[in-house]
Amino acid sequence: MPTANFELLERVLVTNDDGIDAPGLRIAEQVAGVIAKEVWTVAPDTDYSGGSRQINLHKPLRINTHGGKRYSVSGSPADCVMVGVGELLKDKKVDLVLSGVNAGVNIGGDVGFSGTVGAAMTANVIGLPGVALSQAWKERDNIPWEASQKWLPEILKILIKDKNWPWKFVPNINVPAVPSDEVEGVSISQQGYSTSVSPLIEKRKDLRQQEYMWLYLSKDHGHPGDDEDISVLRSNRVSVSFLTRSITDQEVTTELSSLFEK
Repeated sequence: MPTANFELLERVLVTNDDGIDAPGLRIAEQVAGVIAKEVWTVAPDTDYSGGSRQINLHKPLRINTHGGKRYSVSGSPADCVMVGVGELLKDKKVDLVLSGVNAGVNIGGDVGFSGTVGAAMTANVIGLPGVALSQAWKERDNIPWEASQKWLPEILKILIKDKNWPWKFVPNINVPAVPSDEVEGVSISQQGYSTSVSPLIEKRKDLRQQEYMWLYLSKDHGHPGDDEDISVLRSNRVSVSFLTRSITDQEVTTELSSLFEK
């Protein structure tokens, strides 16, 4: 899937929701280095998974330097995009915000919770192309990062060379949990619509015998259609779905358009 005659972007801003020290961030920086002349990183100080598009309006945000063009922020992935664009790069044009590579998938019904997707959507809201990148895994201590490292640069080149660039949509790209040479290809998919998400609460007590709760999301992928992101991943193909900031249900809007016009 090599892409010839690709013109490098001038500048890419990289962020994530797993934190500045996450291995997937290094993969994202390498991917960005293949498609851009200049790579800047602005990521959360710590793991901010599940942060969605949260922005912090009621607490101070602090910037820490990590050498070169690498910074961390004491906030969410969305905060990182805002601080990166509005402060650290306020006098420089950002061509693309690359969010990831997340350790774990961002598919189906829980996409809205994702800080990885949230950062890419935040870029979209402020008028910049954003893309969310995620790597599936079966064993957390054996994540096949080389699959993302190999496949993502060429996928991004193809999308950037397309006539729709600069995108008004947000590509959500998920790489399957297999080594790079076992990836079967790339498929355009639908965000999973058969997945259901429910809260799983575990109650515990600390050493002072005070009760606290640990929240987890329980997911049931049901019986997904062939066009859904989960089915694409299960077939060892990279899933590319196109998200939009609009969450209006157009079909229902049309159906109920005359409801209050009597």
